[in-house]
Amino acid sequence: MPLRKHQTPVIFNTDQGAQYTGKAFTGALKDHGVQISMDGKGRCMDNIFIERLWRSVKYEKIFLEEFETVPELLSGLKEYFKFYNFERPHQSLVGNTPAEIYWGREVARKAA
Repeated sequence: MPLRKHQTPVIFNTDQGAQYTGKAFTGALKDHGVQISMDGKGRCMDNIFIERLWRSVKYEKIFLEEFETVPELLSGLKEYFKFYNFERPHQSLVGNTPAEIYWGREVARKAA
């Protein structure tokens, strides 16, 4: 259904979970000309950064608020990602924000 409703991706990357390796899933991707990419078997570290991001999203936003509608949820996520990227200091970035690391401190402050 998502392939019918949304723009077809060029490539789709997943881990090797059973839901992604089955013929129904891979067949649907192949039928739409989507290139399939899978992380190496037992390579949990391949996804560690995105898993950590989603943990932060859930514990700092989703679990703390109630969203009545999908538009409210989307608005809340947009607000959170702006905070996450432009305001929230990150220990792994020595107290900088992702925007400061990517664009430099002055540019990131102007963009926020």
